Amino acid sequence: MSEPNLPEPGRMRASDADRDSVAHRLREALAEGRLTPDEHSERLDAVYSAKTLGELVPLTEDLPAPDSEQSPARLPGDFHSPRPVYGGGRVVAAEPTSTVAVAVMGGADRSGGWVVPANFFAGAVMGGVELDLREARFTQRESTIWACTVMGGIDITVPDDVQVRVHGLPVMGGFGASGAPPSVMDPQAPIVHVRGLAVMGGVEVKYRRRKHQKEIDD
Repeated sequence: MSEPNLPEPGRMRASDADRDSVAHRLREALAEGRLTPDEHSERLDAVYSAKTLGELVPLTEDLPAPDSEQSPARLPGDFHSPRPVYGGGRVVAAEPTSTVAVAVMGGADRSGGWVVPANFFAGAVMGGVELDLREARFTQRESTIWACTVMGGIDITVPDDVQVRVHGLPVMGGFGASGAPPSVMDPQAPIVHVRGLAVMGGVEVKYRRRKHQKEIDD
């Protein structure tokens, strides 16, 4: 029996995971100064319009391969990208990359593939803090974000595969969540408790989809 004809690797259809992995590499390259904001934006648009693996390869072939500053870029014949983590896969055995974010009459943010500790502290005084958990990993299944603000704001963005429980106290301010919480959840998904105090300011948890999920739905 003859073997079925398989498409060339570069002509294989790209998956959501392939696009998300390439987008993550582009974000890292932007943070490292390898890409300008305009270059990053242009390539990101190409990522989410790509239909095949071959279309994704040129977008990162001039960037270092993951986990190696000297590794050559992959060619279409050996293209591979790891699946993005979801639910229980976000809990990893790794050291936290940050434990605190403070903004005093200014701003601070944490985003991308950062590692969240068991206890993270965020404070804003006449300033703003933005915490984006959509690509985050966690050292524990249950984590607590201690959020305190005075005449400032703390925004926490979460994806649809992370459970969030808000326990804060507002004083002439706001402390709560917006957006539709997920209806289906991995039983091992991370749980994030948001506790703290908002005095004449606000702490808001916002449910938002990841970039590739938005593009597919549109």
